[in-house]
Amino acid sequence: MDIVRYVMRKCLAFGCSLFVIASLTFFLMKMAPGDPFTEDQSLRSDMHDALLKHYGLDRAWYVQYVDYLNDLLHGHLGYSLKYQGQSVNKIIQKGFAVSAQLGLQAFVLALTVGISLGTLAALYADRWPDRSVLFFTTVGISIPSFIMAALLQYALSIYFPFFPLARWGTIWHTILPTLALAAMPTAFITRLTRTGLLDVLQTDYIKMTRAKGIPFRIWLWRHALRNALLPVLSYAGPLLANILVGSFIIEKIFSIPGLGQWFVNSVMNRDYSLIMGLTFFYSILLLSAVFLLDLVYGLWDPRIRLINQEN
Repeated sequence: MDIVRYVMRKCLAFGCSLFVIASLTFFLMKMAPGDPFTEDQSLRSDMHDALLKHYGLDRAWYVQYVDYLNDLLHGHLGYSLKYQGQSVNKIIQKGFAVSAQLGLQAFVLALTVGISLGTLAALYADRWPDRSVLFFTTVGISIPSFIMAALLQYALSIYFPFFPLARWGTIWHTILPTLALAAMPTAFITRLTRTGLLDVLQTDYIKMTRAKGIPFRIWLWRHALRNALLPVLSYAGPLLANILVGSFIIEKIFSIPGLGQWFVNSVMNRDYSLIMGLTFFYSILLLSAVFLLDLVYGLWDPRIRLINQEN
């Protein structure tokens, strides 16, 4: 029953957060001066009014708000105001498939390499493996993603032509953007793993476990890393949502037709439907990642469920 109440509370918080975000997005769009067709100087006033009427933007705000919420409940995000005949659902479906592939590859790479390097650095603290890992993580955190992307292109596409320079097609086109997108998260995860594992290795129960002669693999994976990876889980949830949507900079540099470009284009075009649809979709991803993270936390460490119940 405890786990059921815990899940129900998280579901309620998920729904309320999504409603607040959707409402704020709608009202912020309405508070912005002008409309999507204001900057088109070639439109006559009667054509401008006809476009507003066609898209329902001439109606009272509360009528638009109720229709907007009703469409969201039915999973319909509307039609783009700038890309004629294209629904926001189709745009997201098309762009997200590309961004999700790139994001998942970068996410898995960041977790795998980050946890491995962080564990290595903690086990060899203050020795050359640790210093080497700290050096590379400092470089990874310090260099912006667009600089990393340019360096990878020059080194592995121009100087040594191992991979394609840009575009999207085969698996080989995904290598460089995946490395560029995963560089900074890998550095953060490495440092989080190293710090967490160093703290856990100093605890009495780990020292007692090692003194009993329990094999290295068992006490490391079943006891030390189980607690050391809690900060990594906190970082991995929002990271997954962000990285799945895609990085506009990386997608722009490598000419990748992902979802990131639609975010910027929608804002530049003042495409209300696309802005609200993308924001709502991103909110679902982010809140879902946080929701799943809370569930994993509750299963990973039952003490967290008790804290939530007390609060």
